[in-house]
Amino acid sequence: GEGGEEETKFDPGYEPDWAVISTVKKERRQDALAFTYSTCSRTFMSLAGQWGFSLPLSELYSLRRSRFSLGKNFLVMTTRGGDPLPPLHFHRGGTRELLKAMQRYIRLAPHKQGAVNMPSDWSYLQRFIQDPYATTFGGFSKVTNFFRGALRHPESPLGNRSPQDAHFPHSADEEPGFELITCVKLGPRPEVKRGKPLDNWDQFLDPEGRVTDPQKVKKLVFRGGIDPSQRNEVWKFLLGFYPWNSTTKEREDILRVKTDEYFRMKVQWKSVSEEQEMRNSLFRGYRSLIERDVNRTDRHNSFFSGNENPGLTLLHDVLMTYCMYNFDLGYVQGMSDLLSPLLFVTQNEVESFWCLTGFMDLVHQNFEESQEAMKQQLLQLSLLLRALDPELCDYLDSQDSGSLCFCFRWLLIWFKREFSFEDILSLWEVLWTRLPCENFHLLMACSILESQKRELIGSNHDFNSILKHINELTMKLDLQSILCGAEAIYLQLTNCKELSLKVQEVLGLRVPSSSSEESPNSEPSETDSLLAQSEARGASSCQPFNGQTPTHP
Repeated sequence: GEGGEEETKFDPGYEPDWAVISTVKKERRQDALAFTYSTCSRTFMSLAGQWGFSLPLSELYSLRRSRFSLGKNFLVMTTRGGDPLPPLHFHRGGTRELLKAMQRYIRLAPHKQGAVNMPSDWSYLQRFIQDPYATTFGGFSKVTNFFRGALRHPESPLGNRSPQDAHFPHSADEEPGFELITCVKLGPRPEVKRGKPLDNWDQFLDPEGRVTDPQKVKKLVFRGGIDPSQRNEVWKFLLGFYPWNSTTKEREDILRVKTDEYFRMKVQWKSVSEEQEMRNSLFRGYRSLIERDVNRTDRHNSFFSGNENPGLTLLHDVLMTYCMYNFDLGYVQGMSDLLSPLLFVTQNEVESFWCLTGFMDLVHQNFEESQEAMKQQLLQLSLLLRALDPELCDYLDSQDSGSLCFCFRWLLIWFKREFSFEDILSLWEVLWTRLPCENFHLLMACSILESQKRELIGSNHDFNSILKHINELTMKLDLQSILCGAEAIYLQLTNCKELSLKVQEVLGLRVPSSSSEESPNSEPSETDSLLAQSEARGASSCQPFNGQTPTHP
C-alpha cells in the first residue's frame, strides 16, 4: 500500500463513512483497481505471491479505514461474498490518494458516524459479517458500519476490546468504516403481453391419454392461464395429483387408490369419541380452528354461502382429513383460503383434498411455527426490490417499512385476499407452473409495489399510512397488468449482466436445474411408484385412532 505523501499534520478526528451510489461502468477496462504489496493478478481474488490481489469494484462490498493509536492507517476491504481481503497498511500515507483515485470510477456519498447505534451482542456482529442481509432483517434496514473490532488488525490494541466494552464510545483515533451500496444500472424493461388461455386440452394427449408435451402446456398456462372449462382436469396435473406421463387407465387406478386412502383417513377423525378428544388437546384445537375459519371463508361465493350449505361441510371435512394426513403441521389459519378455490373448481371432496396436498407441498413452510420461510421470502423480496428500485427502498427504509412486513399476507396465501375469487383462479394456475422461476410470486409483489410507488412517495406516507394503503389495495388491483409487470421485471433483471449473486440466486439463475421432465422410458415407473406409495399409506392409515397423535404418513 504505497502512495503519495499524506498530510503531515496529524488529524485525531475521523473521516465520514461513504456509500457507493453506482459502480457499474460501460468501460470494462476501468472496472477494477489492483491493490498490491508486490504483484497483482488480473483475476479476481487470485493471489500472486502472499499478499497481492486484484478486485473489481463491482465486487467490492465494504471498505473500512482505521487508524492505530500511533497514527498509522490501514484499510480492510470485504467482497460481496463476505470474504475480507488482506489489510492494506499505509506506513507513509496514501489513503486519501487512494480514495480520490477510487472516486474516478465510483461516486461516494457522505454518511455521518453514529447514525445507527452499535449492538452490544458480539454474536450479532459476527452474524452480520457472515450474512448482513439475514441479520439486518430483524432490526436494521441498511448495511451500516458494524465492522468495529471484527475487522481490526490483530496488532491494534483496540482489536482486543471485549464484548462487554462494545457499547463504549469510539476513541478519538478510531475512524468509521465505509458503507458501500452498489446500484446496478438495469437495462430497459421489455414490454410484455399476455396470451390466450389454454382451451384445447385434448390436443396434448396421445391415444393412451398421456400428455405429450408437459413443458409446452406449462408455458401456455403461464402465458394465458386456462379456460374455465378445462381447469378441473389440468389443475390435477399442475398440482401433482396425476403424473404428466400417466395414461387414462393409470389415472383411473390412481383415483381409485387415492379415494380409498382418503376415506380411511377421514374415518380416523370421524371415529374419535368425545372422551378421546378431551384427552387430545392438539386434535381438539385443530377442530376448533377449522370450524371457526370455515364459517368465514369465501362466504360471498355461492358455493359456500348460506348456513346449511354442503360446500361448508366439504370444506370442513377436507381440512380435518388433512390434519390426519399431516398431523405434525395440522391446521394453521389461512389453509382454508387455499382449499376453497380447489373445492370450487373440482367440485369433488377427494380430488380437492389431493390437490390441496400438492399445493401444500409448495407452500407448507409458510405455515410452520418458526416462520423462517416467511422471513426468508421477505428478505428475498427486499433484495429484488432493492435491485429494481433503490429510491422506493430508501423511502420505505426512511419510514421504518424496509422490512416489507406489510407484504406478509401476500406471500403467506399467495395474494388470495388481494384479488377477486375469479382472478385468484387465474393467478394460482400461473404460479403452479413454476415458470419462469420458482419465486415468481415475489416478482408479483415487486410489480404491485412498483405500481404504487408514486402514491407512496408522492403522498409522503408514514409507517401507519403505508400499512393502511397496502391493505386498502384489496380487490383494486388489475391482475393482468400485474402479471405483465412481473414478467417484464424478470426479463429486465435476467438481461442485466451485473446482477448481484444473491439476486441471481433468488431468480434461480445460479441454481442448477435438477427438475427436468422425465424421459418417456421412465414414465411407467413414475406412475407405479405413485400407486405403490398410495397403497402403502392406505394400509398404514387403517390403524384405529386412539386419541394419540398419529404418525405422519
